[in-house]
Amino acid sequence: MVSLATTEDFQSFERRGPVLPPEDKDAALFPVRFDGRWGMIHRPVSSHPYTLAHMWISFSPDLKHWGDHRILLPARRGGWWDANKVGLSPPPIITEDGWLVMYHGVRTTPGGVIYRLGLALLDLNDPCKLIARSDEWVFGPEEGYEVFGDVDKVVFPCGWVVECEEIRLYYGAADKCLALAIANLPDLLQWLKAHSS
Repeated sequence: MVSLATTEDFQSFERRGPVLPPEDKDAALFPVRFDGRWGMIHRPVSSHPYTLAHMWISFSPDLKHWGDHRILLPARRGGWWDANKVGLSPPPIITEDGWLVMYHGVRTTPGGVIYRLGLALLDLNDPCKLIARSDEWVFGPEEGYEVFGDVDKVVFPCGWVVECEEIRLYYGAADKCLALAIANLPDLLQWLKAHSS
């Protein structure tokens, strides 16, 4: 369930409670308003085994009442690395080219699921407008601590920080440890342009 808490000093917090009905997850707010409304990316979850899990975007004037729900990034079908289920990873980052979004795709194989990461770019003024989406995954489980653990073959980012042009990506590896990956922001944007259709 997606719930919200607010703070002005990161010392004390006001719990505002649930803002979207269950089951919903992988949510983050944009740090700005669009035409006076807050935007949130999230992923409703269906209990039906053959339903695709897409990333959605919704808007609110007051952080309490949410509407204008629409699919933002659909899960693909077939042999894609991000077929059937996608979800937001860390919150969107503002860049000169647009909102950079890192998302996870879940690929089901006979040997189990594999969680990999892709990139998408949204319009700065209209985040409902998808500018680019990676056709390939940019980061996936390769090292032993990412491949073997409580849940094998998982890299799952929880947050990223941008300082100058360096991105520091903090992620869970195989659901047993935390790790750090470092990338250059212009390199990621260039990679996305080269690997999107």
